[in-house]
Amino acid sequence: MDILFKTKKLWKQCNNHKELNKAFGSKRARLIQRRLDEFKAAKTLKDVATLPGPRCHELTGDKTGQLSVDLDHPYRLLFMPANDPVPKKVDGGLDWTRIIRIEILGVKDTHE
Repeated sequence: MDILFKTKKLWKQCNNHKELNKAFGSKRARLIQRRLDEFKAAKTLKDVATLPGPRCHELTGDKTGQLSVDLDHPYRLLFMPANDPVPKKVDGGLDWTRIIRIEILGVKDTHE
């Protein structure tokens, strides 16, 4: 999958091991890098969803349209589909089998 980043700062952090560790600490940095590697290796979002570790899922409420994968509890790596247009199923939900591009939004505790 193609991976975009919401900001240049986030791109820099996620593409430089030292910056990633500085911004998020070594444990979380390793998990972020693992998730990014899983995204890079996947052809579609559905491929990531079938992996046991990431627990990829759609968010609701004010974060509708966004998705997340687990890092260290309670933190998640937030992202959204970046396909134009975003692939949808007949029922209006996201078609994970056709999402081939994502935009990383950041790292957050989604329960706050």
